[in-house]
Amino acid sequence: MALKGTVHKYGANVDTDVIIPARHLSLSEPKDLAKHCMEDIDAEFVKKVKPGDIIVAGANFGCGSSREHAPLAIKAAEISCVIASSFARIFYRNALNIGLPILECEEAVKNTDNGDVLEVELSTGEIKNLTKSKKFTAKPYPPFMLELISSGGLIEYTKNKLQRA
Repeated sequence: MALKGTVHKYGANVDTDVIIPARHLSLSEPKDLAKHCMEDIDAEFVKKVKPGDIIVAGANFGCGSSREHAPLAIKAAEISCVIASSFARIFYRNALNIGLPILECEEAVKNTDNGDVLEVELSTGEIKNLTKSKKFTAKPYPPFMLELISSGGLIEYTKNKLQRA
């Protein structure tokens, strides 16, 4: 599964309150959440982001509360994946549950700037910075996780499995 997009880069400790501010938690439709994605850390994010773009950030991305709205807002904003030095564990699990690919790769974070174009191959973990002609490797996803992500998350993956049984 190959992804390609322009980087929107942030620092360390990007918490769920800036990914989707608490004042918008009464919204339940993903597209409504996407309209407010990252607004407290980057007011222009929703105007700049294009389908397939990639968020790159420092350590502890998604820290703070365990709100499921955070990865949902990112996915609904049509971000193809998030690459960070590390993720808060609950964010990590919530992202995978909804089929949002996330990769941990310190070297990619260190060697990527805002506006760079990345190409990511989830099955191998290869991250290519096309702007800087550099390659990095994150831990690749096993086949069942690739299927879960391509299905759109745990619920759809489970439905597909039950239908085939």
